[in-house]
Amino acid sequence: MGRYCNVWGLSVSVLESFSYRDLDARRVGRVNWGVNTSFIVYRLGDTLIDTGPSNQWKFVKPFVQEKLLRQLLLTHHHEDHSGNAGAIHALTGVQPLAPEKTVEILKRGFRIPPIQKFIWGSAGLAEAAPLPETIAIGGDPVTPIFAPGHAKDMTCYLLPDRGWLFSADLYIANYLKLLRIDEHIPTLLDSMRRVLREDFEVILCPHRGVVEDGKARLREKYDFLIELSERAQALHNQGVEPLEITRQLLGNEPLTSILSRYNFSKRNLIASCLEVDIGSFR
Repeated sequence: MGRYCNVWGLSVSVLESFSYRDLDARRVGRVNWGVNTSFIVYRLGDTLIDTGPSNQWKFVKPFVQEKLLRQLLLTHHHEDHSGNAGAIHALTGVQPLAPEKTVEILKRGFRIPPIQKFIWGSAGLAEAAPLPETIAIGGDPVTPIFAPGHAKDMTCYLLPDRGWLFSADLYIANYLKLLRIDEHIPTLLDSMRRVLREDFEVILCPHRGVVEDGKARLREKYDFLIELSERAQALHNQGVEPLEITRQLLGNEPLTSILSRYNFSKRNLIASCLEVDIGSFR
């Protein structure tokens, strides 16, 4: 099932349901401006992984109600991942389970930049519980892997018996072109290296979707960021200014950067690449 409404040339109200083996999924989104502006809520058995954004609750709610829900796992606090956590708790009585840092953030709330609020909506307060020592989805054991860099609390969920990785926002695409100002490439590379030590083949990305050659694709992203860091640092060592490095390596900033007041931009990516200790990641 898929639906894309178009108003004045802008695709809006993304709605698509699909399955992968015994995994159910629903992609939602207020706007269709590329993969980053839609979100996939995954359900495996009686477990939901992340919640989708609050402004898509009218589409997420029936998906939640389709089958009995016994467990809700959150990967991190960002509004597209946790926006419906409180609503799902109220609807089903199932308390979200989340990394301890996520629990703290959802309890006190967090600021959302205007462009993200337009795309995803707000994120209300939610009473999440810390992840238990042992997690399973049905009969499948789950291994949480702490993976900061995109967010300080981000955690991926590995199903080792299946070779599946619920990757949160660790992957999304092979090649990064923009970076949030609060993201940190050295930390992200360390997280990617940690995840790449694990045995998995399928990435379940909440933006990109099902990536069957997932480990190889994540390795490509890791290698790309190392290469970009090397090129940026070579130019910096020649005395080239960061904004000019950005222009030479990534081109001009897109409209997204301007609308976000450069909170999400190419220049942030280059600035963070300049902090990478290349030798420690080779």
